[in-house]
Amino acid sequence: MTAAVRIVDAVRGVECTPAMAFQNLALAPLVADRDREAGYVVLDDALARGWVTVTEVGEGGHVPELKVVNRGDVAVLLLDGEELVGAKQNRVLNLTILVPPQHTTTIPVSCVESGRWRRVSHQFGSGNRMQFAEGRAAKMRQVTSSLEADGNRRSDQQAVWSAIAEKSARLGAESDTAAMAAMYEKLDHSLEDFIAAFPPVDRQVGAVFLVNGRLAGLELFDAPSTWRTLSPKLVRSYALDAIDRKQARPSVTSHDERFLIDAVATSQSAVFPAVGEGEDVRLSGHDVIGAALVARERAIHLCAFMTVSEA
Repeated sequence: MTAAVRIVDAVRGVECTPAMAFQNLALAPLVADRDREAGYVVLDDALARGWVTVTEVGEGGHVPELKVVNRGDVAVLLLDGEELVGAKQNRVLNLTILVPPQHTTTIPVSCVESGRWRRVSHQFGSGNRMQFAEGRAAKMRQVTSSLEADGNRRSDQQAVWSAIAEKSARLGAESDTAAMAAMYEKLDHSLEDFIAAFPPVDRQVGAVFLVNGRLAGLELFDAPSTWRTLSPKLVRSYALDAIDRKQARPSVTSHDERFLIDAVATSQSAVFPAVGEGEDVRLSGHDVIGAALVARERAIHLCAFMTVSEA
């Protein structure tokens, strides 16, 4: 079975249940027909157990790359957009990566703290947040273009910084180092209210998100335990956009949550060797852009975003 077919099976094999809403953010749980063991650990757990270290690639550092050493006996999942904090400047992952056990991997990242290039720690830690969803969507387009053009997975770093600066200004959360983290820190209590409003349901493996009634994105994992662990970070990323867009006009679209699932299932795909285990699948269609990590005969993580306005 090809990687593209596994993605179609993954999205067709979940039930999209009725959406829950809090303020101007809605979440429709995606539920699997059975529970499944993940067979890997997420980054936060691996760091807490001392199995993994994330550092600059060398003493001088290199903005678009970091080094991950997995000394454990189990693979470690790093999520697209997940923030790594410390070292010379905070970064976010450019794509989802499964780092094999007993393996050293160089990972592609983007800087989300343009005003700092000085070491504050030898190793990176993991924050309780990730890049906001609108930023992830833009970065995904940039990384896909880079991959197709020259085989690299680079973002447009200036565009990443500009998006952070613009959103920070709108939210009144500028910082001395132009750090994305300042927005999350300022709005921490509000963001926690969103997380409390969307507790995981039984056998949930993902969700379709809507902001102001407009389809925003889809997140899908292979195991309920992964969703339970990572959903707070994902909810924060969409909730930050919802807070930013709270005064915007609600959409008048008639599209329902299933529209995005169907758009993913019918999109064109291009398959590349993954960083770490598996295959990196890039999805494109008239209405959607997406990326998925397929490894161990399953779609480990799929994320997709709308590419056209529905308003």
